[in-house]
Amino acid sequence: MTANSPYDRTDAATSVAPSWNDDRSVDVLQVVTDDDRRGAQVFARDLHEALETTGVGVRTVALARGASGGLDVPVLGERRLGRATLAALRRECSRASVVVAHGSTTLPACAIATLGTRAPFVYRQISDSLFWAPRRSQRLRVSAGLARAAAVVALWSGSARTLETHFHVARRKLHVIPNGVPTDDFAPVEGPRRGASRERLGLDPARPTALSLGALVPEKGVDLAIDAIAARPDLQLLVVGDGPERRSLEARAAARAPGRVRFTGPVASPRTAYEAADVVILPSRGGDSMPAVLIEAGLMALPSIATPVGGIPEIVIDGHTGALVPVGALDELVEALDRITGDAGRAAELGEHARRHCVERFGIDTVATQWSGVLRAVARS
Repeated sequence: MTANSPYDRTDAATSVAPSWNDDRSVDVLQVVTDDDRRGAQVFARDLHEALETTGVGVRTVALARGASGGLDVPVLGERRLGRATLAALRRECSRASVVVAHGSTTLPACAIATLGTRAPFVYRQISDSLFWAPRRSQRLRVSAGLARAAAVVALWSGSARTLETHFHVARRKLHVIPNGVPTDDFAPVEGPRRGASRERLGLDPARPTALSLGALVPEKGVDLAIDAIAARPDLQLLVVGDGPERRSLEARAAARAPGRVRFTGPVASPRTAYEAADVVILPSRGGDSMPAVLIEAGLMALPSIATPVGGIPEIVIDGHTGALVPVGALDELVEALDRITGDAGRAAELGEHARRHCVERFGIDTVATQWSGVLRAVARS
């Protein structure tokens, strides 16, 4: 957790596994919005597995089906907030000692479904609250749901301050637990394997490669990544993910960096993409809190170039594990690419620092221990 944060809790940092003295069949129920393999959903799956190794019974469900699927969890209904979905969720909640709602629509769903049950729920805030709820009416709706939560977990201390100041969450209910990733799933690769990985993905095996991985939406700044590659004819860009901007981004790439930008769409495992890359680039314009892609890149010993949005500076330490550039600053983005890809020794040093930092701070086992403390305290309250 963030050092010297007023939201840190000793109970969230304890290494003692929770003890569940109840005869109900499920200890922890996790709820995600859908069964797509996206950030919050993948984290819930990883947390599920990590908690189970401590002897905690966990069940993870999705409110509805997603656009692409891929996450092997039970789906409760056709619509996220449909009557049948909420009824099914209520039945699940009635069997749990504590419920964990992972962002977005799970907040109102769990606030409604846990009414009248014995199960308290914990809400995990996964993004920049003010970015996604800029209007007062939106903040009031979110605040009403948060008021029902027994505890609220923010990914970094700045997010916790926002929740307290703008959404009126009591400080005693706030905990700071960072995002987490299984360290064993993202071990570094040897340099010669990069060329082979690039070739498998349809890239030039000899050309230095930047990677953009995530949803193809305006706030992720993939257009800036394309423009930066256009300014560096020695580089190529691998774009992994899908979204509403894909067609316009493909047209932009064809016009500005023809033959040097490869779009793959979603992939079953991001590891292949990291193996092909020399640097990860995320010029976020806002909305991000603590993107797992930057943690995964660090675990793969890859430096990252990003913007100081949300909790990103806690992952990407400027000049130590990568580079931070101002939001929307194309020239600085190009300069950072030049510094990192133009000096292999420096890039390797940044990558080694990133690996050590992410293993120590963001490994899923470390994060799950902190979650165990919060869940134990909530279940016993």
